[in-house]
Amino acid sequence: MSKRALLEVIALGPNDAMAAQAGGADRLELVADMAADGLTPSLTTFTQVREAVDIPVRVMLRAADGFAAGDVAALCTQAAALRAAGAEEFVLGFLTPDGRPDLTAVRAVAAAIDGCRWTFHRALDHAADRDALRKELAGLPGDVRPDTYLTAGSAQGVDAGLETLVAEQARTEAGEAGYEPRILVGGGLTLGHLPRLRAAGLDAFHIGGAARPAGWSAPVEAAAVRQWRDALDAVRDGVGV
Repeated sequence: MSKRALLEVIALGPNDAMAAQAGGADRLELVADMAADGLTPSLTTFTQVREAVDIPVRVMLRAADGFAAGDVAALCTQAAALRAAGAEEFVLGFLTPDGRPDLTAVRAVAAAIDGCRWTFHRALDHAADRDALRKELAGLPGDVRPDTYLTAGSAQGVDAGLETLVAEQARTEAGEAGYEPRILVGGGLTLGHLPRLRAAGLDAFHIGGAARPAGWSAPVEAAAVRQWRDALDAVRDGVGV
């Protein structure tokens, strides 16, 4: 039998967080402004969410739409303030204009979170060379490397990236350098993808819009999260949902 899969749900505030936890989410990704694909939330929002739920919360560190780091000093200040307020897990990821990892920005922001666990987000899917990005990040000092990659396998989503995800999971299981971090699948993910992904050994999944049947202007619905939790729990070694 496969081990229980991790389900991460995007939350914008405490009501989303409580609904996600009630539906069976294992972890939250806390963001602001999904019109810009998720930016750094306020300290107030983080504090409200942290008080509302007891599951882990990964906090986005991102200043603007796109993958440029922008004002790195300001991001580091925000990161340090969130860390001081009790944040223990984060999400970040920056690219240079030519699609390489912005190692200067990553080093600085990762240092500001003081050794906390963090996810390199879907900037990976927009990199000029995803294998090279992984290898470059693997060369960072151990206390600033990511422990997770959020990826659809393709900038076009899981439908297009499915075989890449399966291939990268095989490299992770083989212990290949640069592939040690856990793969968190997200970006156009549907329930129909789960049997193939679980059969390949992938065990962490990220949903946003799927937890909000009425759209991003509406809150997370516990029942929608529960549908995913139940589906993940039903999929064992490729057996259907």
